[in-house]
Amino acid sequence: MRFGWALAGALLLSAMTVSAEPAQELRLLAEHPVEGMRGGNLSGLALCGNELWTVSDRDDDQIYRLKTSDPVWQAETVHIDVPPVPDSGLPWGLSSRTWAASFIRGGDLDFEGITCDNAGNRYIVSEAHAAVLQVPPHGPAAWLKISPMLVKEARASGMLLHFNALFEGLAINPAGDQLWLAAERERRGLLKIKRQQTVWDCDGACVLLSEAGVEMQPPQFPKARAVTRDFADISLFNGKLFTLERNAFQICRRDAVTARVELCWSYAEDALQPQRQYSQAYGLAEALVVDAQGAWIGLDNNDGVRADGEKRPIVWRFAAPDGGWSAKQ
Repeated sequence: MRFGWALAGALLLSAMTVSAEPAQELRLLAEHPVEGMRGGNLSGLALCGNELWTVSDRDDDQIYRLKTSDPVWQAETVHIDVPPVPDSGLPWGLSSRTWAASFIRGGDLDFEGITCDNAGNRYIVSEAHAAVLQVPPHGPAAWLKISPMLVKEARASGMLLHFNALFEGLAINPAGDQLWLAAERERRGLLKIKRQQTVWDCDGACVLLSEAGVEMQPPQFPKARAVTRDFADISLFNGKLFTLERNAFQICRRDAVTARVELCWSYAEDALQPQRQYSQAYGLAEALVVDAQGAWIGLDNNDGVRADGEKRPIVWRFAAPDGGWSAKQ
């Protein structure tokens, strides 16, 4: 028995001390301040056809189309009439805290991610209510009818247990019948549901990944320390799921079926240049779109001012990695 415990300890120590190969650094091509968002707090991005759309977690009645022709982007308001939110199965304690917080910060729905399918439908995740709103190109918005098994399985796996740490991002396949959701932290995770006639339900198990633990912030971060693993957004591209891992300042490619990580790329080198740093103790990236040419990353600066004085929301454009997103190494 002593030998068994010693071997287990040695294996654990080995796992803790052997470092992974450093992630390739992505190259920043451009950054775009965003004007015209009433509530600021850019919290999601979607590429719908040739248009970029965004949401704010402070606005419940509008989303934004981004005019991207100039270096400073203008957010154009698109009003939405949101019907009453369905019961998702979250406990009363979490829901009541969210309701109380909305009076202080604004935004009862707490929109945290947006995505779209090939038909032009936009899907927006409400973190506060663990619900997904569908906004079609024409006609009224409607909440997806999601099986309560989604929240039940997530909570049984240790996710969606803490205030302001619920669903942080979503991605949908082009056909619009499979949806992935990212649970933010403590525990972070990835879940999948499928449209089955009128209800979105688990296709087998809802939970693809549930993960706890901490990881070090990149060395470029001021006073880098170990922080909670998190997901800030997800993007589906070429059949792969890409996760925005905010505190690690990286994008990771994952298998869309198993959620197994395949390869990661860092954006810390350019993102943490001295003039781009904020005083907040965590990463601020909240929005991700991956395409063939690169990645769009949006920042929710929480009204904070950057070292160079910039206080508007920012969207960065990074070039695709050497060899493209499908690279093996």
